[in-house]
Amino acid sequence: MFRNFLLPAIALGMIVFATRHVLSRQKPIEQYEPPFPPPASRSQDCVAGAGIVEPRTENIQIGTHLAGIVDQMFVSVGQQVQPGDPLFRLDVRQIEADIAVKQAELEAAQAEASRLDQMPRPEDIPPIVAQRKQAEAVVMEMQDVFDRQEKLRLKGASTDEQVISSRSRLASAKATLEQMKAEEVRLKAGAWEAEKAVARAKVLGARRQVEQLKTELDRRTMRAPSITVDGHASEKLEVLQVNIRPGEYVAATSGTAIMILGDTTRKHVRVDIDEHDIPRFRKTAAAEGIVRGESGFRYPLKFVRLEPYVIPKRSLTGDNRERVDTRVLQAIYVITEEPADRPVYIGQQMDIFIDAAPLEPAAH
Repeated sequence: MFRNFLLPAIALGMIVFATRHVLSRQKPIEQYEPPFPPPASRSQDCVAGAGIVEPRTENIQIGTHLAGIVDQMFVSVGQQVQPGDPLFRLDVRQIEADIAVKQAELEAAQAEASRLDQMPRPEDIPPIVAQRKQAEAVVMEMQDVFDRQEKLRLKGASTDEQVISSRSRLASAKATLEQMKAEEVRLKAGAWEAEKAVARAKVLGARRQVEQLKTELDRRTMRAPSITVDGHASEKLEVLQVNIRPGEYVAATSGTAIMILGDTTRKHVRVDIDEHDIPRFRKTAAAEGIVRGESGFRYPLKFVRLEPYVIPKRSLTGDNRERVDTRVLQAIYVITEEPADRPVYIGQQMDIFIDAAPLEPAAH
């Protein structure tokens, strides 16, 4: 008997549960106010665009001349640097060893050139002078012997063989004397000018090799660049991002920025103006920006310049109606007023509103 009522009871309970569930789901959804109101323009007709805050000099992505291991870091994020200040340095042990070798070769070449310039040495003159005087004495002796042999031959006391022998010895002594005189002249004249030229060329070549290696050594230290914006050089750059650490390997063709610098004394906003709004855009129109998350405060903007080449849109807002094939015109504005209690940070997104010029109807 009980089994006959069990199945209908279960079915009735399921019907009640389903009915209650459907009725509870049909209650109206309670609407909540957003945590902060969305940004809106004060003007009825405006050109709106998404903007990215950037430094006055734009983002300067630091690279490296050479690949290698980072040996030392000289700066940190937020530090102010001047053009020419060192940023980081690669390992320089091998290049320093090469410089030491070439420096030694340079010193050897300089010593050889100095030796040739100082020739003859004062100590080399007396021996050659003494040898020349000795040869002169031998010539005088041989001349005296020859003269006596000639006189004896006239008296019949000497033979022709003795005369010829004395004449030969005299000639040999004179040749030796001429050799000593030539050696003395050559020694006193110093080094040959061609030898000096070769020595100077070796010194120059060694010096150039040392300078080349020192240049390679300097290239292993990355320095802050000198940037000119609107005809004025930036005196200070701020380190915005550092993506390397000592001991890491960096490549000369890395796809990511090793370090990012920028002049943050004045902050610019790069605004993407949709190609459909370009006809209504005017450079002289008033503009203001609103940072994401605080729509109650507006930053006044002043037009700086245009990037005249229209490019594909890369900064997407996330709107599902947004087309990725849209092209945009980029306009650069400067933030003229930035309260200390409401700072704007580099890379922050802003909603920009620019007063638009009304479109005139086309004439038929």
